[in-house]
Amino acid sequence: MKLKLLLGTLMLTAFTANAQVATLNENFNNFTLGNTTFPQGNWSAVVAPITGSFPPVSPRMIVAALDTDNSQRFIQSYAGNNATTPSYLISPQIETPTGNKTLTFKTTLVSPSPGPGTIQIGVASSPTDMTTFVPVGNLINVTTIGTVQNISVNIPASTGSYIVFKFTPSATHVAIQVDDVVYNTSTTLAVNDIAKSNENLKFAVNSDNTALEFVTKSEPKNIEIYSAAGQKAAEGKLKGQKFDISGLHAGVYYMLIETAEGTAVKSKFIKK
Repeated sequence: MKLKLLLGTLMLTAFTANAQVATLNENFNNFTLGNTTFPQGNWSAVVAPITGSFPPVSPRMIVAALDTDNSQRFIQSYAGNNATTPSYLISPQIETPTGNKTLTFKTTLVSPSPGPGTIQIGVASSPTDMTTFVPVGNLINVTTIGTVQNISVNIPASTGSYIVFKFTPSATHVAIQVDDVVYNTSTTLAVNDIAKSNENLKFAVNSDNTALEFVTKSEPKNIEIYSAAGQKAAEGKLKGQKFDISGLHAGVYYMLIETAEGTAVKSKFIKK
């Protein structure tokens, strides 16, 4: 009886440890600092191999801190002496994506990186085998030290159950930072929601489905349109309070609006 009870407890523990999560909201502040701290927090890494070049500096995935008291932490992918091979940061196992969630995060180039790098978001079916990696959205260029980029990527329906950050350097010793990772339901802002955000921003698809017509106090700085699969479909500014969508195919699209005040508003529309 005791043996059966122990076995049941072990099975329950294993099941709990491998449970899939529906959303992510990770700022990494509770992670242990260091160069060899993965896996932790159900996050893992697949790091590029060290090369035969001299000096023999290993690529690594690092938990680093922004401030002197080490409270504001982030993840850094450091290329070491491998100037070309990507490294991967892998999320905890998520519920199979159905296409209704968006991944957002912040990134910048870390000083004293000698060159830029890129991030490709993807999904994978294995946290250890990156041949299962499938790219999602556009390649993100990380080019400027200290300039924080706010990234939003729609995660399409997929069989992959891990979200993966693929870091590719352009030179040895390139370091790219990632922080404030959120994976959650895509927001569709109604008129009331937009009003509450104090942006006084409204829009509608015109009758012939060729443009988005806006009503706004101040013109947005920029508008980005993404397909349901997370691919950028259009980008630009308003012309006469209108945004041209004549070149888009019929379907569901997500929109990221950078307002005149510098805030981001997300919404969704259907082109028929």
